Amino acid sequence: MLKRFFPALVVAIAVSLSAGTSAHAASPVSCPPGQLDPVAGVCSIVVTTPGTPATPGTPGTPVPAGTPAGPQKCVSPYTGKEVPCQDGGSWYSNALGCYISLTHPQPPKSDPLWAGHTDGAIYDCYTPLPAGTTMYPLWSATSPAGPAAPPDPAQLAQQALGLMQLKAITVGIVPEVRPGSVGIIGMPTWMWAENPGPATVGPITKSASAGGFTVTATAHVNQIVWRMGDGSTVTCQGAGTPYANSDGRQPSPDCGHTYTRTGRYAVQATSYWVVDWSGIGQSGQIPTNFTQTATITMGEVQVITQ
Repeated sequence: MLKRFFPALVVAIAVSLSAGTSAHAASPVSCPPGQLDPVAGVCSIVVTTPGTPATPGTPGTPVPAGTPAGPQKCVSPYTGKEVPCQDGGSWYSNALGCYISLTHPQPPKSDPLWAGHTDGAIYDCYTPLPAGTTMYPLWSATSPAGPAAPPDPAQLAQQALGLMQLKAITVGIVPEVRPGSVGIIGMPTWMWAENPGPATVGPITKSASAGGFTVTATAHVNQIVWRMGDGSTVTCQGAGTPYANSDGRQPSPDCGHTYTRTGRYAVQATSYWVVDWSGIGQSGQIPTNFTQTATITMGEVQVITQ
């Protein structure tokens, strides 16, 4: 293994870290994680020389079942000594060679630190050293890994979403979806969710936990979009109002349509959910939707005179 030092690269890195947040974000050059010595200001680039090709037919060394993946202890790349994997609410990243904590509060998405990203989060990376503590911010799509790192909150949010067992609505519509039921063109058609409840329109709240951390998600239907099969689309903000015989020829107060041609129409009802989650210092949204289809028949009234 060869270790090489590049003075030009060292200068660029030293400036980006010492100039503060803006300079760090704007610098076109960065040192690979865990290879910068903040005391000496040296970035170590490690080049591995190719090894001798293995003898054909020689099997590799099997990995025993149950062997832990990755390092299970924390080691400083500057001293080579083991360090605590936790420091208050921070955890140590062997890959970055520093303690990680979520920046609080999070800078606005317009901050150069985000570098145009809209996902992930901004973290503080700090290293206690004899000459003083060095710290700089960084963006990461997921929580930087480490033996004591908290779970990814976005993954826990997905687990909480799975616990909700959300599903499509059952289409409620007049004319009814049954043999012999025929609607009259020019008359109001009513649409609604036949089975409104926590799993079909919300709201519903579930939590998922791991390693002592918890993420809570709450879901509700934001709108139901009805594609009527005749080229028309009707967007309803709620579950709709079920039709009753006493409603007669009145139009639906919140979710209706009027057909102008006879025929059979495949009506699609797509419920669009908004799932808000928060936990482990982060928050976000998970959009999801479900579709149900029903076929109705529309006819016309024939007046016979004798």
